[in-house]
Amino acid sequence: MQVITNKLLTEYSKTGSGKTIMFLHGWGDSSRSFADLQKHLAKQFCVISLDLPGFGASQPPDKAWKLEDYALFVQTFLEKINSKPVYAIVAHSNGGALAIYGLAQKQLAAKKLILIGAAGIRDQQKTKRLLLKIIAKTGKTATFWLPIEKKQQLRKRLYGVVGSDMLLVPHMQETFKQTVRQDVQAEAAKLKLPTLLLYGENDKATPPLYGEIYNQLIQGSRLKILASAGHFVHHDQQAQCLALIQDFLVS
Repeated sequence: MQVITNKLLTEYSKTGSGKTIMFLHGWGDSSRSFADLQKHLAKQFCVISLDLPGFGASQPPDKAWKLEDYALFVQTFLEKINSKPVYAIVAHSNGGALAIYGLAQKQLAAKKLILIGAAGIRDQQKTKRLLLKIIAKTGKTATFWLPIEKKQQLRKRLYGVVGSDMLLVPHMQETFKQTVRQDVQAEAAKLKLPTLLLYGENDKATPPLYGEIYNQLIQGSRLKILASAGHFVHHDQQAQCLALIQDFLVS
């Protein structure tokens, strides 16, 4: 389905019935990342998933956006589709940073939060090093944020000395630079809703240490580090991830 939100054509899906679960994908990804989880959860819940502006089939913004711009967009989107109050947000990678920011700033609201390999733990020096690596390196190391199909696309194309995931969507380079600089640890410390943290033990993009930090910051949160999983925990350990999410949602 499609809807115009803040003058941007937005692709989304809405399936199932019951309490509302909203999915937020990460950088360079789309709502398709959660297809399998959505299929199962739609048996118990109303599941909403959208392609954030600039990704999937949704139009890109006409200027560089920060997390607050995306949070406001999601807020407006939910109002536009007349969504019921959101029971839980399930967010991956940069979508996790977006969820943390939006909830802390009261732009978004939910009873529960599930963060999968959530990003958003950054400082000035780390950010500078990260951006330098992205600009300087090619291949697997520079694309660890991307789903497998996007990595394969990149490997088929020549970028010279640049192999960054932000070049998968060139018009979003400035937005990438804006969002990757934003640290949401202060916002995470404001959260007081039940939160499930899922991280892969082999995640190089958002390592398990991030989960441990968020576990300390978010009151009442619980952390589960999944063995033999990388950044896309919900793909690498799909059955275990689904079981943990279902148990958390009904508890």
